[in-house]
Amino acid sequence: MTLYPVIAVIVIVVLIILMSSLKVLREYERGVIFLFGRFQAVKGPGIIILIPIAQQMVRIDLRTIVMEVPPQDVISRDNVPVKVNAMILYRVIDPEKAVIQVENAPEATSQLAQTTLRSVLGQHELDEMLAERDKLNHDIQIILDQHTDAWGIKVSNVEIKQVDLDDTMVRAIARQAEAERQRRAKVINAEGELQASQKLMQAAQTLMEQPQSIQLRYLQTLVEVAGISGNKTNTIAFPLPLDLFEPLMRKLHDKPAASTPPAA
Repeated sequence: MTLYPVIAVIVIVVLIILMSSLKVLREYERGVIFLFGRFQAVKGPGIIILIPIAQQMVRIDLRTIVMEVPPQDVISRDNVPVKVNAMILYRVIDPEKAVIQVENAPEATSQLAQTTLRSVLGQHELDEMLAERDKLNHDIQIILDQHTDAWGIKVSNVEIKQVDLDDTMVRAIARQAEAERQRRAKVINAEGELQASQKLMQAAQTLMEQPQSIQLRYLQTLVEVAGISGNKTNTIAFPLPLDLFEPLMRKLHDKPAASTPPAA
C-alpha cells in the first residue's frame, strides 16, 4: 500500500516534465533550439518536443513590428533646433542571427534608429526636412537596413512623423513666407508691365507704317472717350489733321502748273 503514493508522485513528475518539454509555435513564430548551450536548429511552427535540461528554446516573432522612435533633439545644418519623431517598420528574417548576434534585437534597433535619425537629419537644412521627407525616409531606411542585416533584421520602412519648431522659429518662417509671396507678386506685376509695353511698341510700329491707321485710331479714341455713339446731345470740337487733306493739296498745287501755256 505504501507504493501507491510513490508511483503517483513519479507519474506526476513525468507528466510535468512531458508538459514542459512540449512547445507549440504559432504560424508566425519560430523556435531557436540550443543543445547544452550550443545552437542546434530553428524549428516551427507546430509542436516542438524538447529534451528536458539538455535543450532550451528561444521563441522569435516573425511578424512586422511597428516601433515608435522617441522625439529627438536635432540641430539642422543651418543651426535650427527642432524635435523630430519617427516610426520604423521592421521584422526578423533570420531567427538564428536575431538571437545569437545581438542581445536584445528590439532595443538595439531602437537605439540605432535614434542615433541614425539625429545623424542624417543634422546633415540637412530645415527646408529640406520639411519638403523632402520621402528622400530622408529612404536615406534613413537604407542606413538602418545595412546595420541590422547582421542581426537578421529587415527594416522595411521609415516614416518621419513630425518636425516640431519653437514659436520663435514658426514666426520667423511665417515672415519669410510672406516676404516670398510679396516678392513673387512684384515680379509678376513687373513681367505684366513689360509684356504690355512690348505689345504697345509693336502696335505703335504697325500704326507708323500706315498713316491712315493712325487717323482711324484717333477717331476711334474720340468716340470711346466722349461717348459720341451713346449721347447725341454732345457737341464735340476736335482738330482735324492736315494729313487727310495732303493728297487734295498736292493735286491743287500741280493743276495750275499743268494748265499754264508754254512761253513763246
